[in-house]
Amino acid sequence: MAKSSDFYADPSSPLLSPPNTHPYSAPPPPPPLPSYYSGVPVSPSETYIFLPVRFCLRRRRSLRFRSLCSSSWILTLSLLSFLLLSVFFLYPSDPDLSVARLNLSRFHVNPSPAMALSISMGIELKIRNPDFFSIDYSHLNSTVLYRGRRLGSVTSQGGHVRARGVSYVQADLNLDAVRIIDDVFYLIEDIASGLIPFETETEIVGDVHLFFLNVPIQGKIACSVGVNPQTQSIIKQDCYPV
Repeated sequence: MAKSSDFYADPSSPLLSPPNTHPYSAPPPPPPLPSYYSGVPVSPSETYIFLPVRFCLRRRRSLRFRSLCSSSWILTLSLLSFLLLSVFFLYPSDPDLSVARLNLSRFHVNPSPAMALSISMGIELKIRNPDFFSIDYSHLNSTVLYRGRRLGSVTSQGGHVRARGVSYVQADLNLDAVRIIDDVFYLIEDIASGLIPFETETEIVGDVHLFFLNVPIQGKIACSVGVNPQTQSIIKQDCYPV
């Protein structure tokens, strides 16, 4: 049997590795294993964020809930605005009254046997209906006052005013020998000054037909009138709603 030193005697042998001549060198590393997984190629300019599925579902549900809440709020505000506008435009209001003409046909002061007045006055009243529904007024009442005291009144028949329409009504007031007792001294002073002040108040009472409801309405207007006893004419007139 040959010696062990003769086993590596032929360095040209193709089946044997060359001897490790360096006593402290490490053995060569094993060859790398074959790899069967290749990663997803990622471009350096692109970034991917992977989120869990539950988070995406919760986010979608929250977005849907927010959209539903906002839609319900918008619908509620729209309905409230529509109701307010309907009440503002459709709820009936009182008619507008104005005096188209005030005519004094007779005025007489009777000094004896007691101080008394005789007055014939005609009032033409303009009634304007601002509502979208017609008005039926039951009566019209006109009153004449002297220094706050009622001298007399007249009541006229009712009428009809169409929606958003205008109507005229005539009221004639005739007072014969109305005695002035408490204010006789004021009446004498007014006759001497050439101006006798009177007040007239005209009022209408009726209903507005709102669908199947009848809503009561009323309108009132007052006038301050100054009469010249010598010429028996109106020299001063100021009318205003009450």
